[in-house]
Amino acid sequence: MVTSLENQVTASPKIEQHFTLRGLQWHQFKAIQASFEDVPGVRLFYCQGVLEIVTISKLHDAIRCMMGLLLGAYFVEKNIEFFPSGSYSQIVEGVVEYQADLSYCFGKDKDVPDLCVEVVITSGSPIKLQKYRLMGVPEVWFWEDGTLAIYHLQEQGYEQVSSSEFMPELDLSLLLRCILISSPLEAIKEFRKGISSND
Repeated sequence: MVTSLENQVTASPKIEQHFTLRGLQWHQFKAIQASFEDVPGVRLFYCQGVLEIVTISKLHDAIRCMMGLLLGAYFVEKNIEFFPSGSYSQIVEGVVEYQADLSYCFGKDKDVPDLCVEVVITSGSPIKLQKYRLMGVPEVWFWEDGTLAIYHLQEQGYEQVSSSEFMPELDLSLLLRCILISSPLEAIKEFRKGISSND
C-alpha cells in the first residue's frame, strides 16, 4: 500500500516562519536582501513597499518537487511544449521582486511566465497575488494544505477559477492525490496511469 504525506501536511506544526515589514523603499529592500545572500533556506519577496521574509522547509521543497515532476509528466504525455524557469527571480526595478516555486511558459519562452505555482506552508501573505499582477502573469496556482487554488488574470485583477485555462483537461483531484504519495516513483506511475485513462 502506498503511504501518504497527508498526515504530515495537515497535522504537522507550521515549520516555516514568515515575517513582514512594511514601508520599505527599494534601496532598503536591496540592502536587507544582500545581508541574506549567504543564508540558506530563506526567500525574500518585495512588492510596493512590503517585504516578506520566508524560511523554506523540507516539506515545502518536497511538495514543490513532486508538483514539478507530475506537471512535467503531464506536459510530455499531452505533448505540450513548455519552458520551465523554476524559481527564477521576476523583477520590476523599484516595485517588485519575487520567485515563484515553479513557473512555466507554454508554446515559446517568454519574459513573463504563463503560469506560476506557489507552495504555501505558512499562509497570511499580504502580497499573495499583487506581486503576480504587477508582472502580468496570466495564471497563478497556490497549493495549500492539500488543496489547489487557481487564479486567472482578468482586467480588474485575478479571478479564482475551477480549472486551468492552459490545461483545462487536467484532473486536479488526481494531481493533488498523487502529490501526497510519499514515493515519487509510485506517484508518477499513478499519475501517468490516471491521465492515460482519461484519453
